[in-house]
Amino acid sequence: MRGRRAGGSALSEQGTGQRPPSTRAALARLGLVLAAIVAAFLAAGLGNLLVFIVALVLIVVLHELGHYLTAKWSRMKVTEFFIGFGPRLWSHRFGETDYGIKPILAGAYVKIPGMTNLEQVDPADEARTYRRQPFHRRILVASAGSLMHYAIALVLAFALALSVGVPTGTQVTVTGFTPWPGHRETAAQLAGMRTGDRIVSVDGRKVETTTQFSQAIQAAGGRPVTVVVERDGRRSTLHVRPQAGHVVRSGRAAGTEVLGKGGGRTEWLVGIATNLVPVFSSENPLQAAGWAGDEVGAVSRLTILGLAHVFSPGGLTSLFHQVTDAQAAKAAAANPAKSSRVLSVVETARLATQAEAKGAYYFVSILIALNIALGLLNMLPMLPLDGGHVVIALYERVRTRRGHPYYQADVAKLMPVVYAFMALLIFVVGSAVFLDIAHPLANPFG
Repeated sequence: MRGRRAGGSALSEQGTGQRPPSTRAALARLGLVLAAIVAAFLAAGLGNLLVFIVALVLIVVLHELGHYLTAKWSRMKVTEFFIGFGPRLWSHRFGETDYGIKPILAGAYVKIPGMTNLEQVDPADEARTYRRQPFHRRILVASAGSLMHYAIALVLAFALALSVGVPTGTQVTVTGFTPWPGHRETAAQLAGMRTGDRIVSVDGRKVETTTQFSQAIQAAGGRPVTVVVERDGRRSTLHVRPQAGHVVRSGRAAGTEVLGKGGGRTEWLVGIATNLVPVFSSENPLQAAGWAGDEVGAVSRLTILGLAHVFSPGGLTSLFHQVTDAQAAKAAAANPAKSSRVLSVVETARLATQAEAKGAYYFVSILIALNIALGLLNMLPMLPLDGGHVVIALYERVRTRRGHPYYQADVAKLMPVVYAFMALLIFVVGSAVFLDIAHPLANPFG
């Protein structure tokens, strides 16, 4: 709710009754700038990044829309709802609210007078300020942004389960053929196998992992095996005769397959390179709703644990260690799951573009996780986050005694703690940005 606390410049424009000249020309220029930005992204091959940026801006706008709608419903006064920041390009007043656009499209903001006792408000508007509303309305408005993030996450998860589907298993896919020196084709190619084939079974036994496939080939001992593959939605039956050979390995590298005995452990080879890919299955609406709830709940639990770790003494110490020790940072980047690496918007954008290249399921999953993270982060119980307003409302409710005027907290007394929290937040975010630029994570979708 940044805009509700930092809207002074916009109010000064409103108070003068003046608006920037030639707003149509300003909007036309903005349109040209946006078109040029889009063209530049596409020309640079950064279309995936552009999609994520647009999605992020929409997410922030919807966050503010949650505050706006609940404030209007609660009959609070809303003076501004703007998309973007900076000087006002265009605005129009409907009723008591100015709606408009500003050039820095990094989100949106809503201006609600009287968010704390520190704000000076026209006495004529005092009755409709945030601070004068009943407890339940203030709680609703303050938490509406996070509730909107959860609504977005649930809608995305539901749509994902209906359209793309949810993972129901894995399947071995042929990604290429390993050449055999002195042979034009491998056993798999001679049998008619093609790149992109998905291996369903070997000799009637279902295959879901590369290990199962390898074990089935070794168990055949050189006799022909019946391999069922799925190609373009249709299944075909192939008969493959494995050949005796060995694999020359060097360190971690898979090495070269060589027919004939000698020079290593004898293996039965068919000459293919494989990769394990998930199998997706679309759900009906009822199943999709259940899966969406389970998915959002599971991601929420992981996010809560992650936030608790980040702001714990151990988590802050680990973050400082990574910033000051390049080797520790590299180790965390190579294995982020074990290191609980803090991610900034820089790394989130990189992961989102990598996920988008992998497939729609992975990209939407990143957006779901991002919404949940933003929703929970905003509810941390400290100003300037939305959770700070929720805690103040709870405190005032507890301090108000029956039959007495409603107690109003003096936020000025809280400001030293707010400044300390802001310093901590700046350290965490700044460190995360530095690490994401200097030591980007290994691509988990590669």
